[in-house]
Amino acid sequence: MEVFLLGAVVFLAGGFAFINGFHDVSNSIATSIRTRALTPTVAVLLAALFNLVGALMSASVATLFTGDSISLPTGQSGLGILLAALLAACAWGIFTWYRGKPSSSTHALIGGLIGAGGAAAVLGGESIAGSGRVFLLEIGLPLLLSPLIAYLLAYVVVFPATWLLRHNSPRKVNNGNRMAQAVLTAAFALGHGLQDGQRTMAVIVLALVGAGLYSGSDIPLWVQVFAAVLLAGGSLLGGWRITHTLSNRLVRIDPLRGMAAQGVSAVMLFVGALSLNMPLSSTHTMTSAIVGAGANQRYATVRGRVVRSVLLVWITTAPATALLAAILFLAMSPLL
Repeated sequence: MEVFLLGAVVFLAGGFAFINGFHDVSNSIATSIRTRALTPTVAVLLAALFNLVGALMSASVATLFTGDSISLPTGQSGLGILLAALLAACAWGIFTWYRGKPSSSTHALIGGLIGAGGAAAVLGGESIAGSGRVFLLEIGLPLLLSPLIAYLLAYVVVFPATWLLRHNSPRKVNNGNRMAQAVLTAAFALGHGLQDGQRTMAVIVLALVGAGLYSGSDIPLWVQVFAAVLLAGGSLLGGWRITHTLSNRLVRIDPLRGMAAQGVSAVMLFVGALSLNMPLSSTHTMTSAIVGAGANQRYATVRGRVVRSVLLVWITTAPATALLAAILFLAMSPLL
Protein backbone atom coordinates (compact mmCIF):
# COMPACT_ATOMS: atom_id res chain seq x y z
CA MET A 1 0.00 0.00 0.00
CA GLU A 2 2.82 2.42 0.84
CA VAL A 3 4.46 1.89 -2.57
CA PHE A 4 1.10 2.40 -4.28
CA LEU A 5 0.45 5.62 -2.34
CA LEU A 6 3.93 6.94 -3.16
CA GLY A 7 3.39 6.26 -6.86
CA ALA A 8 -0.03 7.93 -6.72
CA VAL A 9 1.44 11.01 -5.02
CA VAL A 10 4.23 11.35 -7.60
CA PHE A 11 1.73 10.88 -10.45
CA LEU A 12 -0.67 13.48 -9.02
CA ALA A 13 2.21 15.86 -8.29
CA GLY A 14 3.05 15.70 -11.99
CA GLY A 15 -0.60 16.31 -12.79
CA PHE A 16 -0.60 19.27 -10.43
CA ALA A 17 2.41 20.75 -12.25
CA PHE A 18 0.77 20.18 -15.63
CA ILE A 19 -2.52 21.77 -14.54
CA ASN A 20 -0.57 24.64 -13.01
CA GLY A 21 1.14 25.17 -16.35
CA PHE A 22 -1.96 25.51 -18.48
CA HIS A 23 -3.85 27.32 -15.71
CA ASP A 24 -1.19 29.96 -14.98
CA VAL A 25 0.34 30.48 -18.43
CA SER A 26 -2.42 33.07 -18.85
CA ASN A 27 -0.61 35.28 -16.36
CA SER A 28 2.42 35.44 -18.64
CA ILE A 29 0.71 35.97 -21.98
CA ALA A 30 -2.58 37.81 -21.33
CA THR A 31 -1.43 41.42 -21.54
CA SER A 32 1.01 40.76 -24.41
CA ILE A 33 -1.74 39.21 -26.51
CA ARG A 34 -4.23 41.93 -25.56
CA THR A 35 -1.91 44.71 -26.69
CA ARG A 36 -0.68 42.73 -29.72
CA ALA A 37 2.88 42.72 -28.51
CA LEU A 38 3.04 39.00 -29.37
CA THR A 39 0.91 36.58 -31.33
CA PRO A 40 -0.78 33.87 -29.23
CA THR A 41 1.44 31.11 -30.62
CA VAL A 42 4.71 32.95 -30.00
CA ALA A 43 3.56 34.04 -26.53
CA VAL A 44 2.70 30.48 -25.47
CA LEU A 45 5.96 29.03 -26.82
CA LEU A 46 7.96 31.77 -25.08
CA ALA A 47 6.13 31.21 -21.80
CA ALA A 48 6.59 27.43 -21.94
CA LEU A 49 10.32 27.72 -22.66
CA PHE A 50 11.01 30.15 -19.82
CA ASN A 51 8.78 28.23 -17.41
CA LEU A 52 11.07 25.27 -18.06
CA VAL A 53 14.23 27.33 -17.57
CA GLY A 54 12.90 28.98 -14.42
CA ALA A 55 11.92 25.70 -12.78
CA LEU A 56 15.42 24.34 -13.45
CA MET A 57 17.25 27.43 -12.20
CA SER A 58 16.62 27.22 -8.46
CA ALA A 59 14.95 25.18 -5.74
CA SER A 60 15.29 27.60 -2.84
CA VAL A 61 11.55 28.06 -2.31
CA ALA A 62 10.96 24.30 -2.45
CA THR A 63 13.46 23.73 0.36
CA LEU A 64 11.44 26.17 2.48
CA PHE A 65 8.46 23.80 2.29
CA THR A 66 10.58 20.71 2.95
CA GLY A 67 12.49 22.28 5.83
CA ASP A 68 11.09 23.73 9.05
CA SER A 69 7.74 24.89 7.67
CA ILE A 70 6.05 21.57 6.92
CA SER A 71 6.77 18.19 8.46
CA LEU A 72 4.43 15.34 7.57
CA PRO A 73 4.03 12.06 9.47
CA THR A 74 5.92 9.15 7.97
CA GLY A 75 4.31 6.15 6.36
CA GLN A 76 0.84 5.79 4.90
CA SER A 77 -0.72 8.62 6.91
CA GLY A 78 1.66 11.25 5.53
CA LEU A 79 1.29 9.96 1.99
CA GLY A 80 -2.50 9.99 2.42
CA ILE A 81 -2.38 13.65 3.47
CA LEU A 82 -0.35 14.54 0.38
CA LEU A 83 -2.62 12.51 -1.90
CA ALA A 84 -5.80 14.16 -0.58
CA ALA A 85 -4.23 17.63 -0.80
CA LEU A 86 -3.10 17.10 -4.39
CA LEU A 87 -6.49 15.73 -5.46
CA ALA A 88 -8.22 18.76 -3.97
CA ALA A 89 -5.75 21.24 -5.52
CA CYS A 90 -6.00 19.61 -8.97
CA ALA A 91 -9.80 19.58 -8.81
CA TRP A 92 -9.88 23.26 -7.85
CA GLY A 93 -7.46 24.16 -10.64
CA ILE A 94 -9.64 22.42 -13.25
CA PHE A 95 -12.81 23.98 -11.84
CA THR A 96 -11.45 27.55 -11.83
CA TRP A 97 -9.96 27.10 -15.31
CA TYR A 98 -13.33 25.94 -16.62
CA ARG A 99 -14.99 28.97 -15.02
CA GLY A 100 -12.31 31.26 -16.46
CA LYS A 101 -11.26 32.55 -13.03
CA PRO A 102 -7.61 33.15 -12.10
CA SER A 103 -6.78 31.43 -8.82
CA SER A 104 -3.67 30.52 -6.87
CA SER A 105 -2.44 26.94 -7.08
CA THR A 106 -0.27 27.64 -4.03
CA HIS A 107 -3.26 28.66 -1.93
CA ALA A 108 -5.10 25.58 -3.19
CA LEU A 109 -2.25 23.24 -2.25
CA ILE A 110 -1.69 24.79 1.17
CA GLY A 111 -5.43 24.71 1.87
CA GLY A 112 -5.48 21.05 0.87
CA LEU A 113 -2.57 20.22 3.18
CA ILE A 114 -4.22 21.98 6.11
CA GLY A 115 -7.56 20.27 5.49
CA ALA A 116 -6.13 16.78 5.09
CA GLY A 117 -3.82 17.31 8.07
CA GLY A 118 -6.77 18.44 10.18
CA ALA A 119 -8.75 15.35 9.17
CA ALA A 120 -5.80 13.16 10.18
CA ALA A 121 -5.70 14.86 13.58
CA VAL A 122 -9.46 14.34 14.06
CA LEU A 123 -8.98 10.62 13.47
CA GLY A 124 -6.38 10.58 16.22
CA GLY A 125 -3.34 10.12 14.00
CA GLU A 126 -0.30 12.28 13.40
CA SER A 127 -0.86 15.52 11.54
CA ILE A 128 1.27 18.21 9.94
CA ALA A 129 4.00 19.54 12.23
CA GLY A 130 6.40 22.41 11.83
CA SER A 131 7.19 25.91 12.96
CA GLY A 132 4.01 27.98 13.07
CA ARG A 133 6.02 31.21 13.13
CA VAL A 134 8.00 30.23 10.03
CA PHE A 135 4.82 29.15 8.25
CA LEU A 136 3.10 32.44 9.05
CA LEU A 137 5.99 34.81 8.30
CA GLU A 138 7.64 33.04 5.37
CA ILE A 139 4.66 31.44 3.63
CA GLY A 140 1.33 32.87 4.78
CA LEU A 141 2.21 36.56 5.04
CA PRO A 142 3.91 36.91 1.61
CA LEU A 143 0.99 35.16 -0.10
CA LEU A 144 -1.55 37.45 1.57
CA LEU A 145 0.35 40.72 1.08
CA SER A 146 1.57 40.18 -2.49
CA PRO A 147 -1.72 41.21 -4.21
CA LEU A 148 -1.86 44.52 -2.35
CA ILE A 149 1.81 45.28 -3.01
CA ALA A 150 1.47 44.39 -6.70
CA TYR A 151 -1.61 46.59 -7.08
CA LEU A 152 0.03 49.61 -5.44
CA LEU A 153 3.34 49.26 -7.28
CA ALA A 154 1.68 48.89 -10.69
CA TYR A 155 -0.59 51.87 -9.99
CA VAL A 156 2.38 54.06 -8.99
CA VAL A 157 4.82 52.90 -11.71
CA VAL A 158 2.53 54.22 -14.47
CA PHE A 159 3.15 57.84 -13.33
CA PRO A 160 6.93 58.02 -13.94
CA ALA A 161 6.61 55.87 -17.08
CA THR A 162 4.05 58.29 -18.53
CA TRP A 163 6.15 61.32 -17.56
CA LEU A 164 9.33 59.92 -19.15
CA LEU A 165 7.52 59.21 -22.42
CA ARG A 166 5.48 62.42 -22.54
CA HIS A 167 7.38 63.95 -25.49
CA ASN A 168 7.11 60.89 -27.75
CA SER A 169 4.35 60.20 -30.23
CA PRO A 170 1.65 57.69 -29.22
CA ARG A 171 2.75 55.32 -31.98
CA LYS A 172 6.37 55.36 -30.84
CA VAL A 173 5.32 54.87 -27.20
CA ASN A 174 3.07 51.94 -28.04
CA ASN A 175 5.66 50.24 -30.25
CA GLY A 176 8.37 50.65 -27.62
CA ASN A 177 6.17 49.27 -24.86
CA ARG A 178 5.14 46.32 -27.03
CA MET A 179 8.82 45.45 -27.47
CA ALA A 180 9.31 45.72 -23.71
CA GLN A 181 6.28 43.49 -23.17
CA ALA A 182 7.81 40.77 -25.35
CA VAL A 183 10.87 40.73 -23.08
CA LEU A 184 8.79 40.93 -19.91
CA THR A 185 6.62 38.01 -21.02
CA ALA A 186 9.73 35.85 -20.94
CA ALA A 187 10.83 37.41 -17.64
CA PHE A 188 7.50 36.76 -15.95
CA ALA A 189 7.41 33.17 -17.25
CA LEU A 190 10.91 32.70 -15.84
CA GLY A 191 9.70 34.02 -12.48
CA HIS A 192 6.65 31.76 -12.64
CA GLY A 193 8.90 28.76 -13.19
CA LEU A 194 11.07 29.84 -10.27
CA GLN A 195 8.04 30.10 -8.01
CA ASP A 196 5.35 27.61 -9.01
CA GLY A 197 7.54 24.81 -10.33
CA GLN A 198 8.97 24.39 -6.85
CA ARG A 199 5.63 23.50 -5.23
CA THR A 200 5.62 20.20 -7.11
CA MET A 201 9.23 19.54 -6.16
CA ALA A 202 8.46 20.10 -2.49
CA VAL A 203 5.50 17.72 -2.54
CA ILE A 204 7.52 14.91 -4.13
CA VAL A 205 10.38 15.34 -1.65
CA LEU A 206 7.90 15.31 1.25
CA ALA A 207 6.46 12.07 -0.17
CA LEU A 208 9.91 10.48 -0.51
CA VAL A 209 10.79 11.46 3.05
CA GLY A 210 7.44 10.12 4.30
CA ALA A 211 8.06 6.80 2.55
CA GLY A 212 11.52 6.56 4.09
CA LEU A 213 13.31 6.73 0.73
CA TYR A 214 14.99 10.10 1.23
CA SER A 215 16.42 11.79 4.29
CA GLY A 216 17.40 15.27 3.16
CA SER A 217 15.55 18.50 2.39
CA ASP A 218 17.44 19.30 -0.83
CA ILE A 219 15.71 18.70 -4.14
CA PRO A 220 17.05 15.76 -6.22
CA LEU A 221 17.81 16.60 -9.85
CA TRP A 222 15.29 14.11 -11.26
CA VAL A 223 12.53 15.72 -9.19
CA GLN A 224 13.47 19.16 -10.49
CA VAL A 225 13.50 17.99 -14.12
CA PHE A 226 10.21 16.08 -13.67
CA ALA A 227 8.42 19.16 -12.32
CA ALA A 228 9.97 21.53 -14.87
CA VAL A 229 9.04 19.42 -17.91
CA LEU A 230 5.42 18.93 -16.81
CA LEU A 231 5.01 22.61 -15.93
CA ALA A 232 6.29 23.60 -19.38
CA GLY A 233 4.15 20.93 -21.05
CA GLY A 234 1.02 22.29 -19.42
CA SER A 235 1.96 25.80 -20.48
CA LEU A 236 1.84 24.77 -24.13
CA LEU A 237 -1.93 24.23 -23.87
CA GLY A 238 -2.51 27.95 -23.48
CA GLY A 239 -5.24 28.28 -20.85
CA TRP A 240 -7.33 30.57 -23.05
CA ARG A 241 -10.36 30.84 -20.75
CA ILE A 242 -8.38 32.64 -18.04
CA THR A 243 -6.39 34.59 -20.64
CA HIS A 244 -9.66 36.11 -21.85
CA THR A 245 -10.58 37.12 -18.28
CA LEU A 246 -7.23 38.78 -17.59
CA SER A 247 -6.85 40.50 -20.94
CA ASN A 248 -10.41 41.64 -21.68
CA ARG A 249 -12.73 41.43 -18.71
CA LEU A 250 -10.91 43.01 -15.74
CA VAL A 251 -9.87 46.42 -17.06
CA ARG A 252 -8.99 48.21 -20.29
CA ILE A 253 -5.26 47.88 -20.81
CA ASP A 254 -2.84 49.56 -23.23
CA PRO A 255 0.82 48.70 -24.03
CA LEU A 256 2.26 51.08 -21.41
CA ARG A 257 0.06 49.74 -18.62
CA GLY A 258 0.59 46.18 -19.79
CA MET A 259 4.33 46.77 -19.60
CA ALA A 260 3.98 48.21 -16.07
CA ALA A 261 1.91 45.24 -14.86
CA GLN A 262 4.30 42.68 -16.32
CA GLY A 263 7.39 44.49 -15.06
CA VAL A 264 6.11 44.81 -11.49
CA SER A 265 4.96 41.19 -11.38
CA ALA A 266 8.20 39.80 -12.81
CA VAL A 267 10.36 41.76 -10.36
CA MET A 268 8.25 40.62 -7.41
CA LEU A 269 8.52 36.96 -8.43
CA PHE A 270 12.30 37.24 -8.87
CA VAL A 271 12.79 38.97 -5.52
CA GLY A 272 10.58 36.44 -3.77
CA ALA A 273 12.30 33.40 -5.28
CA LEU A 274 15.96 34.45 -5.47
CA SER A 275 16.42 37.05 -2.74
CA LEU A 276 13.86 36.44 0.00
CA ASN A 277 13.22 32.72 -0.68
CA MET A 278 9.51 33.33 -0.15
CA PRO A 279 6.59 31.89 -2.10
CA LEU A 280 4.46 34.39 -4.02
CA SER A 281 1.34 33.64 -6.03
CA SER A 282 2.01 34.50 -9.67
CA THR A 283 -1.74 34.63 -10.29
CA HIS A 284 -2.47 37.06 -7.48
CA THR A 285 0.56 39.16 -8.36
CA MET A 286 -0.21 39.54 -12.06
CA THR A 287 -3.97 39.96 -11.67
CA SER A 288 -3.54 42.65 -9.02
CA ALA A 289 -0.88 44.42 -11.11
CA ILE A 290 -3.17 44.46 -14.16
CA VAL A 291 -5.99 45.99 -12.13
CA GLY A 292 -3.61 48.48 -10.50
CA ALA A 293 -2.08 49.63 -13.78
CA GLY A 294 -5.49 49.82 -15.44
CA ALA A 295 -7.06 51.73 -12.56
CA ASN A 296 -4.39 54.40 -13.02
CA GLN A 297 -6.36 55.67 -16.04
CA ARG A 298 -9.48 56.11 -13.93
CA TYR A 299 -11.30 53.75 -11.61
CA ALA A 300 -14.33 53.65 -13.91
CA THR A 301 -12.31 51.51 -16.34
CA VAL A 302 -12.17 48.68 -13.78
CA ARG A 303 -15.04 46.22 -14.22
CA GLY A 304 -16.11 45.92 -10.60
CA ARG A 305 -18.39 42.91 -11.04
CA VAL A 306 -15.63 40.81 -12.59
CA VAL A 307 -13.05 41.92 -10.01
CA ARG A 308 -15.42 41.03 -7.17
CA SER A 309 -16.03 37.58 -8.63
CA VAL A 310 -12.26 37.00 -8.88
CA LEU A 311 -11.77 38.16 -5.28
CA LEU A 312 -14.48 35.76 -4.17
CA VAL A 313 -12.60 32.89 -5.83
CA TRP A 314 -9.39 33.97 -4.10
CA ILE A 315 -11.07 34.13 -0.68
CA THR A 316 -12.71 30.73 -1.06
CA THR A 317 -9.73 28.87 -2.58
CA ALA A 318 -8.03 27.74 0.64
CA PRO A 319 -11.26 26.94 2.57
CA ALA A 320 -12.73 25.04 -0.39
CA THR A 321 -9.64 22.91 -0.98
CA ALA A 322 -9.23 22.36 2.77
CA LEU A 323 -12.78 21.03 3.03
CA LEU A 324 -12.44 18.87 -0.07
CA ALA A 325 -9.09 17.46 1.06
CA ALA A 326 -10.49 16.67 4.51
CA ILE A 327 -13.41 14.77 2.94
CA LEU A 328 -11.06 12.88 0.62
CA PHE A 329 -8.72 11.93 3.48
CA LEU A 330 -11.62 10.69 5.60
CA ALA A 331 -12.82 8.63 2.62
CA MET A 332 -9.35 7.12 2.19
CA SER A 333 -8.71 6.58 5.91
CA PRO A 334 -9.88 2.91 6.00
CA LEU A 335 -7.09 2.12 3.52
CA LEU A 336 -4.36 3.93 5.45
